Amino acid sequence: MLNFDPNHDYSKYNILAVDDIPLNLVLVQKMLSRFKFEIRTAGNGQQALDAVAERKPDLILLDLMMPGIDGFEVIKRLRQDPATADIRIVILSALNSNEDVVKGFDLGANDFIMKPIIMEKLFNSVATQLQFVESKD
Repeated sequence: MLNFDPNHDYSKYNILAVDDIPLNLVLVQKMLSRFKFEIRTAGNGQQALDAVAERKPDLILLDLMMPGIDGFEVIKRLRQDPATADIRIVILSALNSNEDVVKGFDLGANDFIMKPIIMEKLFNSVATQLQFVESKD
């Protein structure tokens, strides 16, 4: 069980946050900073795919609405590749219609958090997803 202990070293976890709005990336980094994760960022879908190819993250926090390759397409491409199909993906999005949520899960997202992000929801989701990563190791 991964309980968030502010004194524990979580730096072994590599999280990729993807959003085309820099302020949202700063917000996620600030929310998670006390846990000392290694947090990388990407400003769009192509940067996210490039970052994953460069170094596979344990978890991706992914926005859906981005120019060019959107979050749905990022999920689709990651799930189609056996090398990246098992990456845990949490959608962080202002898109919150039932269709968007269902589409996200159908494509392979592991969780969906609606914006504005509530810190406790983000913590709980990240903890849950990293428990899956730990149990896999």
